[in-house]
Amino acid sequence: MLNSGFYIQILTGLGAIILMTAWIPMVLRKMPLSLPIFCVAVGGALFTMPQLRPFAVHPLQYPVLVERLSELVVVVALMGAGLKIDRLIGLHRWVLTWRLLAIAMPITILLVAALASSLLGLGLAAALLLGSSLAPTDPVLASDVQVGAPGEGEEDEARFALTSEAGLNDGLAFPFVNLAIALAGLSFGTQALEHWLIVDVIWKVLAGVGMGYVIGIGLGFLTFHLPNAAKLSRTGDGFVALGAALLAYGLTQLAHGYGFLAVFVAALCLRHASRDHSYHHRLHAFAEEAERLLMMLMLVLFGGMITHAGLLAHLDVWTILFTALTILVVRPFAGLISLAGLVLPWREKLVISFFGIRGVGTIYYLAFALNQAHFSEAERLWSVAALVVLVSIVLHGITVTPSLQLLDQWQARRQSSQ
Repeated sequence: MLNSGFYIQILTGLGAIILMTAWIPMVLRKMPLSLPIFCVAVGGALFTMPQLRPFAVHPLQYPVLVERLSELVVVVALMGAGLKIDRLIGLHRWVLTWRLLAIAMPITILLVAALASSLLGLGLAAALLLGSSLAPTDPVLASDVQVGAPGEGEEDEARFALTSEAGLNDGLAFPFVNLAIALAGLSFGTQALEHWLIVDVIWKVLAGVGMGYVIGIGLGFLTFHLPNAAKLSRTGDGFVALGAALLAYGLTQLAHGYGFLAVFVAALCLRHASRDHSYHHRLHAFAEEAERLLMMLMLVLFGGMITHAGLLAHLDVWTILFTALTILVVRPFAGLISLAGLVLPWREKLVISFFGIRGVGTIYYLAFALNQAHFSEAERLWSVAALVVLVSIVLHGITVTPSLQLLDQWQARRQSSQ
């Protein structure tokens, strides 16, 4: 039981962290640092306090809580990502996204799984789980490389590609996570493979897209196209974005589809129901604020897990090599391969390929799979994934601001010379 004094201290500390979460992004805007780095560092420092040390627990001790918290963060982030995309969807307009999804992501899964098997000695199921968990660009921690708020015009090719990829690949990683779960079972034969193809690949993807489209169109009508007195947009309430995200996710999960996919598609449809309406700014602002608060909580806990819960206890030189190759070689290589042949400046190709940030999505997929099936290498999987996420937070967090500033300066010079 928490005594009254300690409870008040927790409330005070939580208030301070929330205020810093609001202020820090303004301070760090032009610095080679990021809010996620700050949150992990604060978590590592806070849990040095003897009173908080018991709360620094390994994910395997509270697997369902870790899964649900990371799930909620991703859902809110996907709604925010979809709401701020100005570009209409289309085969040509979204060609960067389709290439990243259809080419870069499978290559990343395959290469990461191969590295996990050869360098770490993991079995097929565990290696595939690690590959599919580390392949998606995270919609939560990739906010620094995403497009600006609705209608602000900050939508160059690099920012758009990373935003749209992060919105869609979290849902499309699920078939491979489910395949790893199936492989971890006692038997996996032709019947199980057919079930995976029909249910996990075809039905759940179609259900995710279809449910997201129907829900997004319906919410767009209720928000913008009812008679004036009944429009949801008249409320001015930003928390409608949270309701829309949870509704789309919940209904799609009940229909056995991919809820992450549905949330992003629903957000796109809602965004384009009335493209220039000012209410989109309120919806996006609330989604972004909720995302930052939840991300702060998740990463503070992550910092405590790393420093005091033994999350990195199963590390060795091969894990470090695996991490370096995954972040510095595999994703950039897969990204550049997927963008080959496109008329796109090489600087933008490098930014898109390098900033495939790993984060909360990885935590969710790993927690989800470990709650569904038995993987004998569970502790090591957490150590490897945690190191990749930590390195990604630090490396990408330090390099994102100067990289995008250089890209913006180059684009401005190119436009002025034309």
